[in-house]
Amino acid sequence: MQFADNHPSVIQWASESIQIPYRNPLTGKQTIYVPDFIIVYQNKNGTRRGELIEIKPQSQTMLTEKTSQRDKMAIAVNHAKWSAAANFCKLKGLTFRVVTENDIFHQGKKRR
Repeated sequence: MQFADNHPSVIQWASESIQIPYRNPLTGKQTIYVPDFIIVYQNKNGTRRGELIEIKPQSQTMLTEKTSQRDKMAIAVNHAKWSAAANFCKLKGLTFRVVTENDIFHQGKKRR
């Protein structure tokens, strides 16, 4: 959050300020997803951009051979949330992005 407060390109940001309806695939019930952040910034070309950002552990973003049953359920719910968020963003002219520890803690090295 200090990054958003201090970066000169960030125009505005908020935490947990957007509510997006989605259907929980485990219960079948309609519920609400609240992404972690919305950030509005000016990119290198001077264009104003808005992004919804969700921060999640890598283990809750994709299936692997070692994925626990608990994480499999979390992944199913997360993907339903993220699908709803992507649709919401498309309608609003925003971008949706999921950020994991691999994105945050790459220690300045380029990721491949």
